[in-house]
Amino acid sequence: MKTGERGAWAESIALRYLGARGLRLLTRNYRCLAGEIDIVMKDNDTLVFIEVRYRASTDYGSPLETINHTKQTRILKTASHYLLTHRMSTGHAPCRFDVVVVTGVKPCTEWIKAAFQA
Repeated sequence: MKTGERGAWAESIALRYLGARGLRLLTRNYRCLAGEIDIVMKDNDTLVFIEVRYRASTDYGSPLETINHTKQTRILKTASHYLLTHRMSTGHAPCRFDVVVVTGVKPCTEWIKAAFQA
């Protein structure tokens, strides 16, 4: 699989995983000039911005380690844009930033709730 195909495959796995746990899809691959958010979902009354990370192997580190300060800043700016363009504010609904890590060819999925804070 090419990189884009692997990303879409991992996102599909994450969507099924989170959907089975009661989250509801709002948007997939939300883009603006600030960056991209892989998945936006609702968890009851909480708006959840989800970054999906895939690695075939953890031999060279965890996929979670790839979400550095720069990446977090981009996600936060993109989430702010999402809130503004969808006429939402954090005063109306709480927000959370989660990460779903998918590893291996036979995927193993890990969901990290509130992986980082705004």
